[in-house]
Amino acid sequence: MKFVEDFSPSGGRHLYVPLQDRMDATEARELVEALALMATSLDPSPHQNITDGCIRVPGSIHKSGGHQTLITPLSQAHGILRRRNPAQSLAQLRATLAPELARKRALKAREAKTATSQRTGGLPALLLKSGSETPLRRVARTGLYDTARYKSPSEARMAVLNHFSACGWSLQHIENELAGQFPGLAALYGSAERQARLLPHEWAKAQAFTGTASNKRKPLPRKPGEKSALINNTSPTLTTGGAGKPSSAAVHQLVNDLENILYAVLDHRLQKRGREGLSLRLLIRGLLGYMRARETDIVDVGCRTLAVAMGKHHVTIARLLPILVQASDGILTKIADARQKAADVYLIRLPEHYHQLARELTWRKGKIHAIRPVFRALGDVAALAYEAIERGRYSPTTAEVVRNSGVSRNACSAALAEMESLGMIQRHGGTWRTTSVNLRMLAARLGVLDDYLDHIRRNRHERAIWHAYLDRFKTTQLVILEADMFEPERDEFWLPPDDAAVWRLRQPA
Repeated sequence: MKFVEDFSPSGGRHLYVPLQDRMDATEARELVEALALMATSLDPSPHQNITDGCIRVPGSIHKSGGHQTLITPLSQAHGILRRRNPAQSLAQLRATLAPELARKRALKAREAKTATSQRTGGLPALLLKSGSETPLRRVARTGLYDTARYKSPSEARMAVLNHFSACGWSLQHIENELAGQFPGLAALYGSAERQARLLPHEWAKAQAFTGTASNKRKPLPRKPGEKSALINNTSPTLTTGGAGKPSSAAVHQLVNDLENILYAVLDHRLQKRGREGLSLRLLIRGLLGYMRARETDIVDVGCRTLAVAMGKHHVTIARLLPILVQASDGILTKIADARQKAADVYLIRLPEHYHQLARELTWRKGKIHAIRPVFRALGDVAALAYEAIERGRYSPTTAEVVRNSGVSRNACSAALAEMESLGMIQRHGGTWRTTSVNLRMLAARLGVLDDYLDHIRRNRHERAIWHAYLDRFKTTQLVILEADMFEPERDEFWLPPDDAAVWRLRQPA
């Protein structure tokens, strides 16, 4: 897209994007506000008001002295203003800003809902723009860091770069965001020359550090035939007979069989329960995901952890778990109740009447998920539709996505259109395929990643409160003293006999 640029004596810049077709003020405001979500230094106020949205054009006198200076060469600017941007360029800009446009519409819907509730007196006022932000991202955005923790800007830069490297970012992503939502990180370098010289070197060090740390955290693969020695005071003794703990390969095979039963039988039964069935289908997916991650068929995951995986309230999860136990046809069984810091314990198994069906069906590719962070904004229907495309044995059509996801045609079509506008999926010859877009970065652009991290922090805070409450009932004295066994005011020993009694005992009868 072609534009004309000028420079202000105060340091600001103006970008003029001429269009061939006229654009409504509402549409222009929507685009500029979406751009402001991507570039925090952009001021959208000139486009937010029809009557007062005025700017200073090139050649105008500035109030602090000097004039507005045209940066684009005059002949080039004249050609851009004569041959303006066509409608295709505007459509490409809208496709690029699709996540920001969706995020802005969601914010406006929340503001309208809050305003309505305030007029009716239903809900208190909410601070919609006080979203959570991690400390390192705040450093990258503002350039301000804790001097007690980081002694120099170099240490603060390395901490931020280690954070982005651990999150899966690339050097190109970092360079793009230095002039966008993270100008504070660029300010920590001091100058553009210093940034260009140090950024590739520091990024390589950050990747090496995070790669080494992740390798240290992961255990080394066990060699075939190698036995591990168990420490008797920390590891449970393995049984010498009967069934012990299932192996890792056995658990993965069991999860694959259960996924086939879920797609072939259980999904169709839970579809009849309506909206509740939609949540139950995602809940059983979350449990199977934890079962695969922990490599065990005994799952003791709390309601708050499952709530984070599904993007719902923990009270809703506590209500759905007993319903899922009854509706799972023996797949999920509760074997122990929650006690103190321990959660409810569930056994996940493959019932005997499903063994033959599980052997006849082939396993599916990929991993099963509950609700990934991006689908907190897109909804449960979009999550099931995306799963039907991602884990399908071949690229499905729209009718096959509707049939495999088990949702209505209208809801599925709307979800597919929204995901296509965000670049998550694309259509080829009537069939749907997933793209290589990073879902976690897309969630950050939609503004739901902060809600996801805030949900995790809130759960940690609530767990700390609960654990502190339980610690009040702990017995501090575990050793029983001798004074606690006998009463000091009572004589608990026999007096020795006198000499006369001893003489009588020695006389013969």
